[in-house]
This record gives sequence, C-alpha cells and structure tokens, in this order.
Amino acid sequence: MSVDRSDEFIISLIQELLKQPNETEWLEFKHNNKTPQLIGEYISALSNSAALNGKTNAYMVWGIDDKTHKILGTTFKPSVTKNGGEALENWLLRLLEPKIDFKFYEVKIDDNDVVLLEIAPAYRHPVRFNGVEYIRLSSHKKKLKELPEKERELWRVFDKIPFEKQVAVDNLDESEVLGYLEYVSYFDLIGLPLPENRKAIIESLESNELICKSQNGKYSITNLGAILFAKDLYSFNHLRRKAIRVIQYKDNSKLETIKEKEIRKGYAVGFEGLIEYINSILPSNEVIGKAFRKTIQMYPELSIRELVANAIIHQDFSQTGNSVMIEIYSNRIEITNPGEPLVDTDRFLDTPPKSRNEILASFMRRINICEERGSGVDKVVAETELYQLPAPIFRATNGYTISILFAHKELKDMNRLDRVRACYLHCCLRYIQNDFMTNTSLRERFGIEVKNRSMVSKIINETIKDGKIVIYDDTVGTKAREYIPSWAK
Repeated sequence: MSVDRSDEFIISLIQELLKQPNETEWLEFKHNNKTPQLIGEYISALSNSAALNGKTNAYMVWGIDDKTHKILGTTFKPSVTKNGGEALENWLLRLLEPKIDFKFYEVKIDDNDVVLLEIAPAYRHPVRFNGVEYIRLSSHKKKLKELPEKERELWRVFDKIPFEKQVAVDNLDESEVLGYLEYVSYFDLIGLPLPENRKAIIESLESNELICKSQNGKYSITNLGAILFAKDLYSFNHLRRKAIRVIQYKDNSKLETIKEKEIRKGYAVGFEGLIEYINSILPSNEVIGKAFRKTIQMYPELSIRELVANAIIHQDFSQTGNSVMIEIYSNRIEITNPGEPLVDTDRFLDTPPKSRNEILASFMRRINICEERGSGVDKVVAETELYQLPAPIFRATNGYTISILFAHKELKDMNRLDRVRACYLHCCLRYIQNDFMTNTSLRERFGIEVKNRSMVSKIINETIKDGKIVIYDDTVGTKAREYIPSWAK
C-alpha cells in the first residue's frame, strides 16, 4: 500500500479543503501571490499552527479566492520558479530550521491551474524561516515572539506529545490500517498468537499505541506504529526519508560505490533482514589454526546489531531528509544517525543513555531488538577486544552521531590515537565490571607476549599523558599498578 498522491487524490483533497467555511490556522488560500519570502514565512506559520492544533498536515492552496473559495486558477508554477537563480523548493528548504517536510503539487481543476502546498507539523521546536518563527492567529500570520501565550502553548504541545505518539496517517478504516502495517510480524515479535478476528487485532495494536481511534470512529496510525511496523515506509509521507540506507564502497573512500540498498520496511519488521544483508556484504577474515583454516566474520555480529539498534533509537526524528546510514568500506564500517548524542561520547560505556525516543526504545527492548538500557556499548567494546580489533570510535559531529568499527589491524600498524583509544576503552570496560585495568589485562587485550610488556607500559603512559586514565594507587609498585578512567578518580 502506498500513500496516494495522484492528481485525483490531490484534487479531492483540495475540494475537501474548499468546504472549510473560512481559512484556519492550518489552512491558507491564495490567488497569485508567489513571493518566495512570503511563502517561507507561511510554511513556518502553518507548520507551527498545525502542531498547535494537532493536525497531521497544514496546507496552502493557490488559485483560490480566499473569501468565496471560488476556483480562479493561478499563474504560480513552483516547479519552474526560481529565486536568485536557485530552485524555489531548494531555496525554501535552505532557509527553514529545522528542515521540515513540505511538497508542492500542481493540478488542473476545471481547466484552472491550482497548486497545493502540503506542510508537515513542527516537532520538538518551532519552525523558523530565515531566522524568524511565525504562527497563525485566526487567519493572520504573526511573528511568534509577538504572541507569548501562543509560544508557551506551542512549547507545551512539544513537551506533551512525543514523536512516537504523533500521527503518521489518519482517517483510516480497520482494513486500511491492516493494509499499512505488518500485523502478523507484530504478533510474532510480541510473542502472542495471531487473533482469529480483525477486531482483536485492532484492539491489540491500539493497546500498544501503534494506532489510535478518532472521535469519528476512524483510526490513525501513530509514528510509533509506522516507524516500527510499516510494510513500506514510503507509504507514510513524512517518514519515507527515514528508511535506512546501506552503502558499500569499493575501498576506503566514497569515490566508488559497489552497491546501495534502502530498507523500506518498518524498523522492527525489517531489522533481522537488515542485519542479515549487512553481514552478507561485510568482508571476512581467514584464520589459520593448528590444523585447519577457518573463515570468520570481520566484525562481531553482536556489535553490529547493537550499534544499528542504538542508531535507530537515538536518532533525531526532527531532522528531515536524512536517516540512519550504514556505510561499509574495505577497512571499516560506519553507522551514522541524525542527532548528536545527549551524553558525552567518552562516557558511552558507563553512562546510561538518554534517549530522545524513549517509547520507541522501550518497545524495541521489549521485542529484544536491543539490549537493556545501558548494556549495549560495553558489549560492543568487549566484542571488539575478543575479536582483537582496533577499538571503535564514537564521534559527535555537525548534528550527527557516528560509530565506527574497524577491520583487523596489527598493533604495529596502529597509530598513537588507535592505541590510546583502545587503552582507554579497555580501562572503562574493566571499571564498569568492578575491576581494574593492569599491564597484564591490557597485554592480553592486544595479544602481546609477556616478554614485550614494556610495549604495554608505553601505551599506558601515552594514555595517562592524554588525560584519559589515571593510576588508582601510586604507592603500589609499577608492575602491580592498577588504572581507572580519569572520570572515576
């Protein structure tokens, strides 16, 4: 099932909007006014007002008399309109913050050209255009700062309605709901038998807040239901760009792509297939044992599962036009999600994660897609040590969180930063296990022979110099010393 955005659907939607007795806080009619600055201000105002009024979308329609609602036709053609040489849609998106979804549709009604602009509601933050936030007061556009009561009310809405409880698509009957969602997989994942009748299926979906019933007896699918159990995320206009992307490159750069795949199923129903696909294209290692050769995966599957699940859970859904992305290079795998982390990346190992999407995180823990709160990253680090891999990197940059796993590298090929990072994470891992890092434990982590323990001492001293670890008790002799992370002192 896909979102119907055919000309027939758009025309019927416009005709429904024309039945409104007046313009509203989430609906604006225009004849020919196509000033780019004005359009941007209206996108901000209508988006914020849609959030305030609990609407799935806001709309602006050209070619309509705003008093009589008579169809006049318009000369506005957004598909060919430019501002300063830049395509109108690109120009508008560039000046919007956050970059919400919006889309123009051009149709003909009775030989009249009519344009519909569909606008997503604001989420978590008021939408600004060119640095200014706007809102609607009745049918008038105002600066939000001029209406402090409206501003407070809008922030209360953001605080009250998390992303997961917002509506992805509404006005559905029971059969349409089941057409959008993988409900059979839903019952498999929650460990219950599939009910024999539709009513019981709907009641279960509703009890878990995947759908909700409206006053008119119709149903809405929440973002939680859509993002987890969609048959196709492209069926939900504002979630289609949240489909997870997997890109495999030829070598260590982005210059040449081997293959690219988009996972369009909901995260819960598509997770196992996603992990299976990633594993199928990852490089492997050939290990020579005493009597035979054995091919093993280059990266621990548990680490990949945890990092992908974390990226899904902690992404910032208010960022549009981007999604969780897994990039596979010949020497590493990078997992990126929109949104910088809410805790310091150096403290991922010991600090319980703060999630932007706690309802989503809770449900994914419930169906065993991810570990219990706070127990995932330590497993990632432990697995990389077990596989004798370089330590992972966790990085926050330019509104994104990036986790990097590296392919096998001999100690002699590791640079100073590689060694220090591995030492620090090993020390953190030992500390949260109520133990201390020692020269012996770090030597075992790197697979260094006892006779070369001085190499380990050098790595420890480098890590101390960088302020990452400290000596637990400096009265103890060098050989017996124990170390803890600097933040634990």
